[in-house]
Amino acid sequence: MQLAIYLGIGFWRHWFDYQTLRSRVAQGELAVASDLSAQADTPGVAAWPGWRAFRVSRKIIENSVGDICSFYLTPQDGQTLAPYLPGQYLTFRLETPGTKEHHAPTIRCYSLSQAPGPDAYRVTIKRTPVPADGGCTPGSASNFFHDQVHVGSTLQVRAPAGHFHIDHGQAPVVLVGGGIGITPMLSMLTWSLAAQAGREIWLFYGARHSGELVEQERLRSLATQYPNFHLHICLSKPNAGDALGQNHQHVGRIDVDLLRRLLPLKPYHFYICGPTPLLESLVPALEDWGVPGPNIHFEAFGPASVKRKNSVSWVSDASTAQAISGAVTVNFARSNKQLPWQADCGNLLDWAQSHGIAVDSGCRAGGCGSCQTTITSGEVSYRQAPDFDPEPGTCLLCVCTPKTNVTLEL
Repeated sequence: MQLAIYLGIGFWRHWFDYQTLRSRVAQGELAVASDLSAQADTPGVAAWPGWRAFRVSRKIIENSVGDICSFYLTPQDGQTLAPYLPGQYLTFRLETPGTKEHHAPTIRCYSLSQAPGPDAYRVTIKRTPVPADGGCTPGSASNFFHDQVHVGSTLQVRAPAGHFHIDHGQAPVVLVGGGIGITPMLSMLTWSLAAQAGREIWLFYGARHSGELVEQERLRSLATQYPNFHLHICLSKPNAGDALGQNHQHVGRIDVDLLRRLLPLKPYHFYICGPTPLLESLVPALEDWGVPGPNIHFEAFGPASVKRKNSVSWVSDASTAQAISGAVTVNFARSNKQLPWQADCGNLLDWAQSHGIAVDSGCRAGGCGSCQTTITSGEVSYRQAPDFDPEPGTCLLCVCTPKTNVTLEL
């Protein structure tokens, strides 16, 4: 009886402390330090504008299946690398076989997959099936990397970018990587273990079987070396040789029930990257669990499809509502076309291309900056904050809509 009372009191004290911390985070009393941004602006090592030539110095197959490969990149000009924030990505301009048919280079973004360092950038890319038409769609770029990019190859690269990166604080973190979504988590994990001594880190890494996993031995070694790092590998379809408790800890997919069973009651920050189904199920489930919205950070392969329960509707004012009603005109100056906006067309990139206006594009998710376009007059609205920061006086057509009558340079 006394033991039960003691455990009950301990639980309620724990729960009270947790709620207090949650409240303080929500009220900003435990604000996350933002000096990590300053780290990316080190004097003398500025990010470069436009494209820069990089040479592939190493190419390494990362898993036993052979469909994931890492590429180490060094600047061809021999100058110092610009630093980056753990979790950010690089944008590539590729002359793939489909380029000539589509009259434009293929633009793709790939996460940096190691902690920032002075010697090289590393991206880790999974081969995906080539589309039947051979076009410049998901699959053609990854196969180009695997088959055509070798040690000594030169690639055109934009500076590191992206708003998805680990914070500089000491709050406990949970990293969730589904499939190739592990890549930014590797960058976050290795940087945090080196730079944030003692910070509590949980990594949940999901794959179908062990043949798909990358850096298995290294992750297990880090978990042994750092008592503050907790590693959990989840396999949804283990191979016959996959032994539970040896090369994986759980059978099944990563879900909120697993997290609730394993995580102590603490105000964690969650960083999640993976395919859309993982994000669509896990993000709202975390919100239902009571995790504050600012504590949930994610990067999806299709970010526009992930809807947060507590997000504010993008139809936020009268002028935007007017745009939806069809009362707004989009003027394409160079093409000499004036078109009444229709809300069901999606975004300005789709709208322009559906009317025969040529626009460079790549990721179509606000990440690569390829569709950046000058606004001559008027305003636009974003349905989501883009990862690529457009220059003043420009917009990213793939993730915005007209807010007022607008004139674009196109």
